[in-house]
Amino acid sequence: MTKALYPTFEIHNLDANKLTDDIMNVDRFQMYLSNNPHLNVAHKHTFYHLVYFTKGGGDHVIDFETFPVQKGMIYFMRPGQVHKWNFKGNVDGYAINFSPLFFTRYLLGANVPDLFSFFNGNAKEQVIVLDKEAQNIAVTLFEEMLTEKNKEAKQTPLMIATLMMQLFITVSRQVNDLQKTTGKPNYNHIIFRNFQLLIDEHFRNLKLPKDYAALLYITPAHLNAICKEMLDTSAGEVIRNRIILEAKRLLINFDLSIQFIALELNFPDASYFVKFFKKYVGSTPEAFRKKQFGG
Repeated sequence: MTKALYPTFEIHNLDANKLTDDIMNVDRFQMYLSNNPHLNVAHKHTFYHLVYFTKGGGDHVIDFETFPVQKGMIYFMRPGQVHKWNFKGNVDGYAINFSPLFFTRYLLGANVPDLFSFFNGNAKEQVIVLDKEAQNIAVTLFEEMLTEKNKEAKQTPLMIATLMMQLFITVSRQVNDLQKTTGKPNYNHIIFRNFQLLIDEHFRNLKLPKDYAALLYITPAHLNAICKEMLDTSAGEVIRNRIILEAKRLLINFDLSIQFIALELNFPDASYFVKFFKKYVGSTPEAFRKKQFGG
């Protein structure tokens, strides 16, 4: 494909307080927001992204799920997710962006974000309001990160990576879902997570539960049972929801035609895609697109 599928930004596109290798930045949010007005449109990143709010109002949207902005709220995003802000009044806090390479390079852990459920790509699990104790710890850690970045001393990236890990653990302890590397996660949880990863990789071409069950070396009935346990839904619906999410992400780009999106998602033609979308979303793709931009 030669077209840009989304309005997409990389860390080097940002006017931000970055490490010299452009794989991480930490900023006070108000300054980050004012320095990057291009981020006010619905967009996606090629990097991990988190914001902690110390004040503000309005709302923000992650993958078309809307959340109110409030003091003490922190949200996390994986590369590829789509979001936008609709702020009211003065908004401040802290913002961190980091490349998938960041922890690989400085903590020798390529899968660090995968240890924490709030980086799982499910918007409803990515937004957390911290309790008072966690808020105090979070502010202290963010301030230490800013101080360390401004020092630019020997091993500054390693120190920041360590402080970020403390932040992740603090948040994860509050929601009581830290996956310890020394522990043994529930077998069904592992199967379900692998199912989600396979969907992300193959949803354009594989649309039936039996296809994924074969890749997971389990029966379709077993896969359905696991999905019922984890989400109280069927495996088919999990697959369908991922296709719908991708359709919504593509529709925020007005440069992409409905025909192009249908082909990108491997529908036989645009009319079939329109019928599918309307059946499960409740509006046509064009109506959904216009609604996202206030039309």
